[in-house]
Amino acid sequence: MVIRSFPRAARCDRIAPFHVMALVAQAEALSAAGHDVIHLGVGEPDFPTPEAVLRAGQQALAEGRTRYTAAAGIEPLREAISGFYRSQFGVTVPAERILITPGASGGLQLLLSALVGPGDGVLLTDPGYPCNRHFVELVSGEPQPLLLTAENGWQVEPHAVAAAWRNNTRVALLASPDNPTGNVLPAANIAALADIARERDGALIIDEIYQGLVYDAPASSALAVADDVLVLNSFSKYFGMTGWRLGWVVVPPALVPDLERMAQNFFLAPSTPAQYAALAAFAPANLAELERRRAMLAERRALLCERLPELGFRIMGEPAGAFYLYLDASALTDDSYAFCQTLLARTHVALTPGVDFGTAHGPQRYLRVAYTCELARLEEALGRIRQFLEQQ
Repeated sequence: MVIRSFPRAARCDRIAPFHVMALVAQAEALSAAGHDVIHLGVGEPDFPTPEAVLRAGQQALAEGRTRYTAAAGIEPLREAISGFYRSQFGVTVPAERILITPGASGGLQLLLSALVGPGDGVLLTDPGYPCNRHFVELVSGEPQPLLLTAENGWQVEPHAVAAAWRNNTRVALLASPDNPTGNVLPAANIAALADIARERDGALIIDEIYQGLVYDAPASSALAVADDVLVLNSFSKYFGMTGWRLGWVVVPPALVPDLERMAQNFFLAPSTPAQYAALAAFAPANLAELERRRAMLAERRALLCERLPELGFRIMGEPAGAFYLYLDASALTDDSYAFCQTLLARTHVALTPGVDFGTAHGPQRYLRVAYTCELARLEEALGRIRQFLEQQ
């Protein structure tokens, strides 16, 4: 084999790895050695894909539904999502404004490709989902930090967005519920943020991939507040279809031709079997199962919210959604990555260090817990963490 160097784009050096993936590798090695590892790090619940969805996917394969579909997705699925907005949120969203995408990641790539050119700015929260800044880099945009503070409960305040908006800012990308904080944007804030984007001839993208996973109030959509918000969603989290890689976007009519043309060129089409499987996600019996799972997550959340402060962790803000708690661990460590490494090595409990979620908010003080295991496993994890801290 000839070994030689290849030209490398500068973005290769700007795309940082997930620190949590090193911990995942450490956890896998421990599991392979026979240790009982409790995984509270990666954002994927322990629930399997619902049976109705599996059956629909199997039927699609048996019927030979394996060829390309339209780039925007099959019409029945777009209509089903439109009906879901109408029945669940009281929002009228024509199917023509909905495009099915290869996961929410594919949807975000389409949105940013349509809105952001070289040197254009995109406001991103810190802390926030780390991959977003790399999607901005991919379209040669400029990631612009929107610093959130623990003292303010990690809330996105409209006045802070207005102050952070620069001359070259084109987009504000926010999430509700949010990863890692679990925060949910109030409707009044969404309305004000939409006004800010509108006044500046920019765009507001709301990531709603954890939309159904809220615990203290009914689930909602930003589209109920502002019709010109661009919404990103997914079948991964609430619908339990992480590995199927299927998402969708809702955009104003004027953007549909651009996104559809880009989808044709970038992806050809979303996964055909996954689309037919997803049709079963909206059946009443399946939605009832998803609500049962949401109730289980609420119980897990309640347990951790009660017990983690007893161990010295502080829960900042109001984690009303998703399945994460973002914890201030400064009373226990000033290096959350090292803390997570040592905790995993000694107790076989895997958490996520705050350094994956930004740079400006003091991430070495924070860590994320995903309540993605059943209650008995969470109790076991809490016991191991308590024993570890007592031995420090």
